[in-house]
This record gives sequence, structure tokens and C-alpha cells, in this order.
Amino acid sequence: MTRESAVRIAVVLPELLGTYGDGGNGVVLEHRLRWRGIAAERIECGDATSIPETADLYLLGGGEDRPQTLAARELRSSGAINRAHARGAVIFAVCAGYQIVGQSFPGAEGVEAGLGLLDVTTTVGAGPRAVGELLIEPDPALDLPLVSGFENHQGFTALGRDARPLGRVLEGVGNGPDHRSEGAIAERVVATYAHGPVLARNPALADWLLAMIVGPLGPLDHPVVAATAELRRERLAATRSRSTRAG
Repeated sequence: MTRESAVRIAVVLPELLGTYGDGGNGVVLEHRLRWRGIAAERIECGDATSIPETADLYLLGGGEDRPQTLAARELRSSGAINRAHARGAVIFAVCAGYQIVGQSFPGAEGVEAGLGLLDVTTTVGAGPRAVGELLIEPDPALDLPLVSGFENHQGFTALGRDARPLGRVLEGVGNGPDHRSEGAIAERVVATYAHGPVLARNPALADWLLAMIVGPLGPLDHPVVAATAELRRERLAATRSRSTRAG
């Protein structure tokens, strides 16, 4: 598929939403396009005024309570991401970013309004913080292999009727311990608690996001692919081994 312009990937507020290396998701997407000969432009948006409304894909990462609250307020005030999504852009959000694109979440000063792009609500979970390897079996309709990541969050997220889970938790906590679901999906919005960066660990998920923009993508032939495939196999094996011992 040919395009008249480069695919524009906006990394949103990386100083506030980049605690866990989630900015690497932007690097992964950029390179997987360029390795296929598709022009790509990665834009680091350091403040809300620099967020373009014409990007194709917006990435929101993880962050602590105060930076997350500040990010949500900046993004609500700007409105750029909401307008971009209404225009047809894809949103991929991780952890704090996941909570921000929902209806509300526990902020640094109490309940904080989100961007309302996902029909999900986050509250403070009871019990210990969810920290550790996360293994997800995606919704079969997505036709994706297992998703591997690392979670670190206290929030539990409840999905409304207009959102469906990214998948089912095989190892870890995900959205919460009661329903065993992980992440959420709505029209052109995909969210998860998985760090990693998750798109480095899960190239099929990266290509699935890109396919929303450029159309179907075939296999990628590049030396880095073999190395990342080995990393993925190692993390899957380690997580499955830990799950088997726990059982």
C-alpha cells in the first residue's frame, strides 16, 4: 500500500508519561514501518501545545500519580487527542495512559476526569499492588498471539458496555483480580497495563496497530526481527514456567 505522506506517530508527554520506558513503543512502530519501506515520522510531544491534531497514531505511556494527573489536565485542556481521534486517528495507551483515556481514575488529589475515549473507570484496588509479569490471551476476534508484558499498578479498571477487553489474563492481574480481563478496546482505541515496552515484546501487536493505518502488513524480513523473536520466546517461557510452579 502506498501513501502520499509519512505515517505520523505522536509520543504524548514523554516526560510525564514515560516512567517505564513506554516511549520505546514509538521507536518500534517507526522502525517496523521504515524496514518495510514505508515513510514514518515520530514526533515527541513535550507539552500539550505541541501535540499535532494530524498524526495517525498517538502513544500514551505510564507515569506516577502526580505526573499522570498533570498529563490528564493538560490533555483535557488541549483537546488535541480527542479531536484527532474524532478525525480518525488511532490511540494506543499503556497503564497511566490507559487510565487517562478512560472516564475517570484516582489522581493525586482525588478522582480525576479522563479523556472519555474509552468506556472504562479506574479505582484504587484493594490488596497488594499488581507488580510482575503479565501474560494475556487476546480476544480471538483479534487474531493475535499471546501478549507478554510487565505490569506495575494499584488501579483496578472496570469496563463499561462500550468497551471490550483486549484479552484474558493467563498470568498476572490485569484489569483486576475478580474478572481476569486485561486492557480495553473500542473504536480505534487500544489500551493495556502491559509495559515492556509492550510493542518490542509483541511485534504482532505492533503490526496490528499499524495495519489500522496502512492496511494489511506481510512478514518482516530484518536482522533485528530474529533477535526480538528470541527475546519474546524467553519471556513467554519464563512466565509460563512461573505460572506452572505457582499452580
